[in-house]
Amino acid sequence: MKYASTRDPSVGITAAEAIAKGISAEGGLFVPEELPRLTESDFLSLAEKRYPDLAFEVLKPFLSAFTDDEIRGWVYGAYGGNFGVEDAVGLAKLGDGEFLLELWHGPTAAFKDMALQILPGMLSASIKKTGFSGRTLILAATSGDTGKAALEGFKDVDGVEIAVFYPQNGVSDMQKLQMATQEGENVRVFAVKGNFDDCQNGVKAVFADSNAVKSAESRGVAFSSANSINWGRLCPQIAYYVFAYARLVKRGEIVCGEEINVTVPTGNFGNILAAYYAREMGTPIKTLICASNANNVLTDFINTGIYDRNREFLTTVSPSMDILVSSNLERLLYHISGNNPALINGWFSSLKETGRYVVGAKITAKMKSAFCGGWCGEDDTKATVREVFGKYNYLMDTHTAVGYKVYRDYAARTGDNAKTVIASTANPYKFGAAVYEALSGKPPAKSDKGFGIIKKLEKLSGVPAPKALTAIKGKKIRFKESVGKDGIKEAVLGML
Repeated sequence: MKYASTRDPSVGITAAEAIAKGISAEGGLFVPEELPRLTESDFLSLAEKRYPDLAFEVLKPFLSAFTDDEIRGWVYGAYGGNFGVEDAVGLAKLGDGEFLLELWHGPTAAFKDMALQILPGMLSASIKKTGFSGRTLILAATSGDTGKAALEGFKDVDGVEIAVFYPQNGVSDMQKLQMATQEGENVRVFAVKGNFDDCQNGVKAVFADSNAVKSAESRGVAFSSANSINWGRLCPQIAYYVFAYARLVKRGEIVCGEEINVTVPTGNFGNILAAYYAREMGTPIKTLICASNANNVLTDFINTGIYDRNREFLTTVSPSMDILVSSNLERLLYHISGNNPALINGWFSSLKETGRYVVGAKITAKMKSAFCGGWCGEDDTKATVREVFGKYNYLMDTHTAVGYKVYRDYAARTGDNAKTVIASTANPYKFGAAVYEALSGKPPAKSDKGFGIIKKLEKLSGVPAPKALTAIKGKKIRFKESVGKDGIKEAVLGML
């Protein structure tokens, strides 16, 4: 399978090249030139497979540059024992026809582990296949979860270094602690005096700076990415949506071929784009419900076809979704525009120059044929955490609560009673202060930051915190560096 660039019609490269590069030279994102198809008989077969075996079948067509043994090695290395449940993900049933796809059973307690446990093996092999023998410097912007998952996945990987940039006041205390205590000799972490969009723009600017790239090359260093702009990060996420459907078939919750809805709380659009790819491959998904927090730029875009980031950036209790520039929309728009780089270049040039773009009625209608957008404010987020715990004795984090509330609003508004899978993206203890406030009705004391709030939340909820988080207690703080939003390139060049 070959990969095209969303911005350059002349690009046609292998999976290995796409994964090694991370982003195309002109700034476009790599996309598969075609999608494999899954049939009803495929789903009946997949329903009997464990997660690693299913993931192998889903990923194999996208990775034709690699051998079956290579792919199996990555899949089993990632999912064979690093997760707290047998099949890497959980599927919990709440109300009638409501299922939570628990994606946070990995080593950093967030859904990013599902891709970032497998990406290091894929990336290392991709680099070798392209013939590059120098060092690779991975750059990652994070709104909280990607950073720790990428650091954990790439720590002490030979020939690879990684630098993570996060918004100084835009992640939870636990997320910050996870990154600041990260082990590994090849890792660096920088707090950025700005928001996530500043981090993401700064990292993209390094990739787009020919002088920075040449400076790196002269030192035998190549840049790559661990964000979902890298196809190697996004591709593995398709598998868990296929798995969710297959598992519902196996459990007898649906008959094979029955349509379901999928709800995803998202800011950068990568997680729901993976569900879109699963849908386009033949997974019977009726509607993709895109759930936003108060930074509801995606909701407005889906409803109007106007993308406008010229609005106040809000810091919320669901900080991993505090994003106003959703990178992976570029891939979706490329596909539904008929693979038209000229349109993509026009829209994203407008975004860079004016902070907005308008896709028109035809593209908006195509988008609405697959997606529905909704958002959830702070009070409703906390109320949902409290309501679900009271009704089902199920403790969810604030991002999952956004997804659940938006799904319930959609069902009430439309009368759509299709069975629905809601992506549960993080363990509630990653956002313990907000979850504790939601349950207790009062904010924790300042002295209860970090592990103090874990004890209080465990006592209040009766739900134990995961070892992935409690094991951090007592670890040395290794990273205290901070940079201005215009200092990211200088920090990267200083690592060469």
